[in-house]
Amino acid sequence: MFNRPTPTPTPQPGAPLPIIEARSVTVAYGETKALQQVSFSIARGDSVAIIGPNGAGKSTLVKVILGMIAPDEGEVIVAGQSKLPLGYVPQHEVVNLEFPVTVRDVVMMGRLRQIGWLKLPRKRDWNAADEALDRVGLAALGSRQIGELSGGQRRRAFIARALAQEADILLLDEPMSGVDVNGQADIMNVLDDLNTQGMTIVMTTHDLDLAFHRFPHVMALKGRMVAFGTPAEVNQPGVLAQVYERTLTTWADGAQVTMLIDEHGCPDCG
Repeated sequence: MFNRPTPTPTPQPGAPLPIIEARSVTVAYGETKALQQVSFSIARGDSVAIIGPNGAGKSTLVKVILGMIAPDEGEVIVAGQSKLPLGYVPQHEVVNLEFPVTVRDVVMMGRLRQIGWLKLPRKRDWNAADEALDRVGLAALGSRQIGELSGGQRRRAFIARALAQEADILLLDEPMSGVDVNGQADIMNVLDDLNTQGMTIVMTTHDLDLAFHRFPHVMALKGRMVAFGTPAEVNQPGVLAQVYERTLTTWADGAQVTMLIDEHGCPDCG
C-alpha cells in the first residue's frame, strides 16, 4: 500500500478543500533531487509529523510550503492560494542571546509584516504579542532577556513569534533539537492546545516515538513520499525499512515493535 507515491485524491463534492496541497513537487540541488514527485493534501486543523533520515527532504519540503524555495516541478497550494502568510519556527534561530532584547520584543518581530517597514508597533501589535505569549505559557516572562530563558522556553518564545503573525498554519522544523525532556513536553502541550483551538500543525522530527504517539497523522519521507497516514499505518517495519534502510526494533509490552531513532546530529544535543 505504501510502496509508491499515490496521487492526491480529488476532493468529493461538498468536502472541505485542503489547507495545504502538494502536487508532484520536485526539487533538485544540482544533480541531486531532494524531493521527487511528492503529492499530498493536509486538511484544515490537521496535526502532521514529518519523519525521515537526514537528507530526506523534510526541511526542503517545509521551505517549499513556505514559498522560500520554488519547486523545479509541481506546485504547493496553501488555503487555495499560491501564497499566504504562515507561522514558521526554523530549526536554527539566528539570535544573539547576549543582545539586550526582551522575550516580548522577540515576539513582536513576528508583527513586522503588519507593522510595516521603519514603523513603530501600535497598541494592537503589542496586544497580539502579549496574546501570543499567553498562548505558549510565557506571559510572565515577557520582560526577561531572551538569553535568560531555557532552550525549551526559547522555542516556545519563537512559537509565540510565529503566532503573532495571526496565521492559521504553524510549520516547525525540528523544534525539539537541543531541548531537554521537560522542555519537549511543554512544547508538545502548547502544540496540542493550539491544534485543539483549530491551528493546523506541521512539524518535522527525528523522534519516531513522539511522531507515533502525539500526532494523528504521520508523513514518512525519503526524497519521495513513502507513506502518509495514521501512526498505525506508517509505523510498520516495511515502511520504516524503506525510509531508514535498516531494521529498527525495540521491545514494548513483551512484543517486538519498531520505534525510536534519533540521528539529527545536533551539536547542542550531546
